[in-house]
Amino acid sequence: MTGRLTGKVAFITGAARGQGRAHAVRMATEGADIIAVDIADKLPPCVPYDPATPDDLAETVRLVEETGRRIISSVADVRDVDALNEVVDAGFAEFGRLDVIVANAGVSAPQVWDAITPEDFRDVIDINVTGTWNTVMAGAHKIIDGGRGGSIILISSAAGLKMQPFMIHYTASKHAVTGMARAFAAELGKHKIRVNSLHPGAVNTPMGTGDMVSALETAYATNPPLQSMVTPFLPDYIAQPEDIADAACWLASDESRYVTAASIAVDLGSTQF
Repeated sequence: MTGRLTGKVAFITGAARGQGRAHAVRMATEGADIIAVDIADKLPPCVPYDPATPDDLAETVRLVEETGRRIISSVADVRDVDALNEVVDAGFAEFGRLDVIVANAGVSAPQVWDAITPEDFRDVIDINVTGTWNTVMAGAHKIIDGGRGGSIILISSAAGLKMQPFMIHYTASKHAVTGMARAFAAELGKHKIRVNSLHPGAVNTPMGTGDMVSALETAYATNPPLQSMVTPFLPDYIAQPEDIADAACWLASDESRYVTAASIAVDLGSTQF
C-alpha cells in the first residue's frame, strides 16, 4: 500500500464482483473510500452468464472494509439515472467529496450478427453506453463542485479499439464508450478532470460462467478464422481482474495527472494483431 488515493472517494459501478470488485478493493487499499453500485439481479436474456447477486456485493463490502476504508453499497441499475443520482448524493453526504468515477458496469453477449434481435441490441447499448453516460452524469458535478479536479475512468474493452467477433452490439457499444471518454475529456478538462478509457482484453471473471463458453463456441463455429482476431502477444492469454485494477488505480492517481483523452489497453497485445 502506498496511499496513492488517500483522502479520495471513488464511485464504482458493477462493483459486486469481477473487475468492479477488483477496482474497489485496489482503490481502497490505496486509501480511497468507495461508493459501490451493482444491479445484483437478472440480466437481459441475450446475456448467457450468471448475474451478480446481493451476496456478491456484500462480499465486496467486506473486502473493502477489511482494508480499513469505508464503503457505501447500493443495488441500482445503471440504466436508471435517478437511482444513480440518489446513490451518489448519499455517498457525497457521507464522505463529503467525490474524486474518481469508474464506469465499469457492462454486459457482453456472444451472438452471430443475424441472431441479434432489436431487443438484444437495445439492451446492450442501454447498459453499456447509456449506463456509462448516466454514471458520469451522476457524479461529474460533484467532482466539479469540489474544485480539486479528479479522474473519470470509462471501462471500454479491446473491442472498443479493434473489434470483437460475433458481438456487433458489444463492439458498437465499446467503440461508443471510447469516443465518449474523449468527448468528456475535452469539456471537463477546464475543471481539471481527466477522462480516459481503459481497454481490457480477456479477463478471468464470472463473465465466463453459465452458458458463456458454449455461446462463444457456437458463434465461433460459424466462422472459425475469426477466432484468431483476438490472439494475444503474451503467453498468459488471459488477465486477472487485479491487473486491470492496477491500471485503473494509476489513472485515478496523481501519477497520471497529465493523462487525459487516452485509450489505455491492458489486453496482452490482442488489439495489435
